[in-house]
Amino acid sequence: MLDTRLNHVVAVARAGSFTAAAGIAGVTQSAITRSVADLERQIGYSIFVRTSRGAILTEQGRDFAERAQKLIEDAQDLLQRPQGREDAYSGVLRIGVCPASMEFCLINPLEQLLRKHPSIRLDVNGLIFERAVQQLRNGSIDVAVGFEAAFVDWPDLRRQRIALEDDRAVMFVRRGHPILEVRRPTVKTLAKFDFVSPSDSRPYGAAIRALYEDHGVDWRKRIHVVDFFPVVKRIVATTDAVGVMMAGFADRSASFRNQFVALDAFDLFAEISPMCCAVRARWEVKPAARAFITFMQNGAAARRRRPSG
Repeated sequence: MLDTRLNHVVAVARAGSFTAAAGIAGVTQSAITRSVADLERQIGYSIFVRTSRGAILTEQGRDFAERAQKLIEDAQDLLQRPQGREDAYSGVLRIGVCPASMEFCLINPLEQLLRKHPSIRLDVNGLIFERAVQQLRNGSIDVAVGFEAAFVDWPDLRRQRIALEDDRAVMFVRRGHPILEVRRPTVKTLAKFDFVSPSDSRPYGAAIRALYEDHGVDWRKRIHVVDFFPVVKRIVATTDAVGVMMAGFADRSASFRNQFVALDAFDLFAEISPMCCAVRARWEVKPAARAFITFMQNGAAARRRRPSG
């Protein structure tokens, strides 16, 4: 059986306080407090910051709690009595999407997945690239969907391309933006404006920093790092900043096209595509994750075969 202290950590993380966690775990508050403190002494760092209002996860504590949650759920799945073929797919499938604006690509594959395997329970989250890699490596998510360039530096991750037709990263600005008045804008023109980047590292960050550095501009004064797309849109809509998004979203959303314009003349992110599904190379991929990847690949293939016009 798993260490009961893991259950206590997860209870505190969920409840936000030791008192509330005690009610969830069915023990006294002092027992929860001693259990977590003992575990923190063993691992050598604090999982929670104790405040008068409750308990807040530290950065390391968040990672610990996520892994503990995953271990507990996996143990529960392992100990369930088999009752039929569909049981192999039951349980939670954790999917990380980076950038979050790519979530629209999951709509049809997830619909097909649930139609075929209704016992799957989904946990889908938009993540920054660094967070997706971290959670995938520590087992907090089962599969990550994102640009292959974000995962190539990690040999312990296995990548399977999905090659969507509309997975290009494109820049966009608000209607009425000054760059739209320039007859033949160049990358030097771009360097005059701020950027909203989903990440300050690979794959977006390096390309955007290079843009500024090549034209003698201090990129530290120019880049906002925001991966929550509603905030990205608000910043771009109310300033002269340039945003980054997926071409497929621009093509699908009439409301987006009414407010924004894609800068198709620039190809700043040509080396970022293609998209992929990434999993841990040395861990067995659960059946639900394998099925999800198959639907992602089949969906991409169907779109490539679809006649134009």
